[in-house]
Amino acid sequence: MKEGTVVQWFKKEGDMVEKGEPLVEVLSEKATYEVEAPASGVLRKILAEEGTDVPVAGTLAIITALDEELPEIEVAVAPPAVEAGKAVAVPERKVEERVERRIIASPAAKRLAGEHGIDLTQIRGSGPGGRIVEEDVRRLIEELKIMPRVREVIPLTGIRKTAAERVSLSARTAPQSTITMEVDMSNAAELRGRVNVSYTDMLVKAVAKALTEHPIINSTLEKEQIKIFANVNIGVAVATEMGLIVPVVRNANEKSLTKISSTLKGLVEKAKQSRLTKEELTGGTFTITNLGMYGVDVFTPIINPPQTAILGVGRVAEKPMVVEEQMVVRSIIQLSLTFDHRVVDGAQAAEFLQKVKQNLESPETLLA
Repeated sequence: MKEGTVVQWFKKEGDMVEKGEPLVEVLSEKATYEVEAPASGVLRKILAEEGTDVPVAGTLAIITALDEELPEIEVAVAPPAVEAGKAVAVPERKVEERVERRIIASPAAKRLAGEHGIDLTQIRGSGPGGRIVEEDVRRLIEELKIMPRVREVIPLTGIRKTAAERVSLSARTAPQSTITMEVDMSNAAELRGRVNVSYTDMLVKAVAKALTEHPIINSTLEKEQIKIFANVNIGVAVATEMGLIVPVVRNANEKSLTKISSTLKGLVEKAKQSRLTKEELTGGTFTITNLGMYGVDVFTPIINPPQTAILGVGRVAEKPMVVEEQMVVRSIIQLSLTFDHRVVDGAQAAEFLQKVKQNLESPETLLA
């Protein structure tokens, strides 16, 4: 953890606080946690407003005794980062530098800039001594006309920032390849109606069973070592208002289909409320991402590092196909397996995906 985003303050400036009392909610690494007051007293000053990103060792607020004045905040060398989730009371290293430069512009240039809301500091003057003339302003106005108009600026913070960093790391470090396979989900659809489980529940179970038979897929590559895991912990990507979150179904290979279903429902609900714990967000050994609900047939998912593979799931579509020399309509999905070619070769990936297909097309095996 390098930084967090302030989600909500439970107290306002001037309120009395007790040591150990929840003071502020912070979002970091896709999880939220409450920071407790490190001491009793008065919340004199909030230094990080809601929505602000702060480093792990940065100061969130100042608490003083009732009769104590608000201290000066001095520039200091930041101490080492502390463990996430524990209250910190250290000064944030913050240096403000303000550089002013004198703007030299003609009256006509100033008038035209004012009419069009142009910031003269963004213009390099072409007149004598760098003086900004009317033509300089007109040139910028014409340039702005052909530029796309910005409707909104969204800061790349919190979950979005973490996701961007992980995707970049994945694309930069792992030579990735993707194979696809068509799966007949007709029998699974019938089972889904009887057992009251979702397609995603069945996918998690089918993948868990396949991973136990093909453990090389359930691995990571770290420092020239392939680590194959005994635990099958499957992450399921969930879209939330704050971005993509991947809660983890731990030991999925040891859980029944109905247990996977209830576990997944709880995780999805907590994800949408930003209430997942660190344990529920970490330790994944394989990831499933489903875009079928958006009408997507097939796509190329990107590996969630340091994992070795990820399964992309498309929509269930009714398609005609030949079964025992008869033309019938079946429920079909497309599965896309992206894998790290440093760890898994094409044949191993195909055998694993074929096993997932077999499990889904014979869904009674998922009840065992």
